Amino acid sequence: MKTPELLPPPDTMYHALVKRDPSFEGIFFVGVRTTGIFCRPTCTAKKPARENVDFFATSNAALDSGYRPCLRCHPLDSNARPPRLIERLSAEVERAPGGRLTDKELAALAIDPSTARRQFKRHYGMTFQAYHRARRMGLALSEVHKGGRVGEARNGSGFESESGFREAFTKVFGETPTNAKARAPLFAERIDTPLGAMVAVADDRGLRLLEFIDRRATEREMSLLRKRLKTNIVPGENRHLTATRRQLTDYFSGRRLEFDIPLAPVGSAFQLRAWRILQSIPLGETRSYSWMAKRLGDENARRAVGRANGTNMICIVIPCHRVIRADGTLCGYGGGLWRKKWLLDHERRYAGPTSRQ
Repeated sequence: MKTPELLPPPDTMYHALVKRDPSFEGIFFVGVRTTGIFCRPTCTAKKPARENVDFFATSNAALDSGYRPCLRCHPLDSNARPPRLIERLSAEVERAPGGRLTDKELAALAIDPSTARRQFKRHYGMTFQAYHRARRMGLALSEVHKGGRVGEARNGSGFESESGFREAFTKVFGETPTNAKARAPLFAERIDTPLGAMVAVADDRGLRLLEFIDRRATEREMSLLRKRLKTNIVPGENRHLTATRRQLTDYFSGRRLEFDIPLAPVGSAFQLRAWRILQSIPLGETRSYSWMAKRLGDENARRAVGRANGTNMICIVIPCHRVIRADGTLCGYGGGLWRKKWLLDHERRYAGPTSRQ
């Protein structure tokens, strides 16, 4: 079995499993071939022999390989804390978000730079240095938007020269600091859920994207947003991201299944109409593609409806998972049919009504 390059060496992971090392929480999951179960590194169950385990970078990868989650360590539980190294690195960034942490400085903090890169890449989808660079670039852009001069923004960003600042700024935002004055960035945040990590993207107009990070289309959709809105996406804070994180927590806990986050989807007139119809499907119920086509005024537009649903960039909140075949079977969900089934079961459990097509 091929081990993903972002995983530590297999012997290192097995040693961590045997020792129940908490510093590897979130770094890998282990599948036990003899039981068909996958666990966290810290699971208290009896440890399997080395030849009977498979290692996975994500819980979804373990699920896709046929393993079911352990009932003892609950590897799908999103309440687990990030790895301690991730927490420490994030704290170092926030202690001086406009500065720089070089490999030499990380080593002085007794942090191995290669481990920092690997773990940050695994947890946030980018290297630690890329995260820190984007963070200080976000601060620099904020200063530029406030009316500060480019030189002043550079001085507060941790760069020793203006040319270095311009080069790094352009690499992150895709344009020069001067041009960026007229454009607001899109801010992105990772949100952990029981179904896997998601990425949310928003600006002052509202939520632009909410997708599972492991979806193949997510990276393409983020690129599409950048091109259509002529801006870039950087890690940062935004009131709509805060609301999204809070309301997703309520949704998955069953406390509140409705969303009232301002939405700002990007799409064609037909797509926007289709997505509004999706939002009209009641909780706990489902509808067919034919039903949607009729609502759009063309009974023969089922394929077009399917394509529009497939291009929805704000999953769960715009509930494309509530559309199924006319015969009641599940189909067509970019996040995986297992997620679609989970979401429908979850909503029926808390909403009560029996679904209909």
